[in-house]
Amino acid sequence: MNAVIDLNADLGEGFGVWSLGEDLALLDIVTSANVACGFHAGDPLIIRRTCAAAVDRGVAIGAQVSYRDLAGFGRREMDVDPEELCAEVLYQISAVDGIARAMGGEVTYVKPHGALYNRACRDVVQAEAVVAAVADYIPSAGRPLPVLTLPGSVLHEIAAGYDVPTVTESFADRAYTPAGTLVSRREPGAVLHDPDEVAARAVRMALEGTVTAVDGTEVRIAPRSVCVHGDTPGAVVLAEAVRKALTEAGVTLESFA
Repeated sequence: MNAVIDLNADLGEGFGVWSLGEDLALLDIVTSANVACGFHAGDPLIIRRTCAAAVDRGVAIGAQVSYRDLAGFGRREMDVDPEELCAEVLYQISAVDGIARAMGGEVTYVKPHGALYNRACRDVVQAEAVVAAVADYIPSAGRPLPVLTLPGSVLHEIAAGYDVPTVTESFADRAYTPAGTLVSRREPGAVLHDPDEVAARAVRMALEGTVTAVDGTEVRIAPRSVCVHGDTPGAVVLAEAVRKALTEAGVTLESFA
C-alpha cells in the first residue's frame, strides 16, 4: 500500500532571548512548519527567521494560531468572545503571511495551537470563530487556506459550511483517548518520548489509518498529516525516526499544501 503523508512540526516557539526547540534541524526533516504567530510564542524576528529558513528548504509554512496566552504557552483554555477570537486569528494569519511573503514564501495553511486546537474540535462557537477568520483571509491563490484538525472534530462540519477545506491530522508523539481525542497533558503518559514507539505509531497511522488508544482499543484516524511536536525533548531524534520509518515503509513524504 502506497501512502502520501505530510510531516509537520510546531516551530518558531521561542520568544526574545528565550529559545525553544531546534528549528533548523527540524526544518531539514519535516515537510510543513507550523509557525507560531506571536500569541502563544514567537516574535517578529523569530517569525522572520523561521519563515526564511522554511523557504530556503522548500518547507510549507502554516500559521499556528493561538489564544493570546504567552505566559501559558497557549495551553490554557480561555473563554474568548467569538468576534474577538475571530479578529485575533485573522491578525495572526495576516502577520505570519506578510512576513513569509517578504521572505519569498507564503502561508499555505492554518493550524490552531494547544488549547484552541482542542477547544475548536468540540466547541461549535469557537470553531466557527476560527473558521470565519480563515474564510475572511483570502491568499493569492484566491481560495481559503486549509485548516489542520483531528478527524471527527466539529471544525470539519463548520468549515464545510464556509467552503474552508480541512485536513485530517494525527499526532505520533501523543496518547489518544478511545474517542479519538488527545489525552490531556496533565495526565501521565500523554506525551510519548521513545523514538521507536513514536515511529511505529506514525507508520501505522499512515498505512493503516489507525492508532491504539490508552485503553487498548483501535481508533480510526486516517490522517493526511502527521505531527511531531517541536517542543518535546528530543524532538529532532523523534522526527528523524518518524521520517526514516515512513520512508522505509514506502510512504511518500509530501506537504498537503
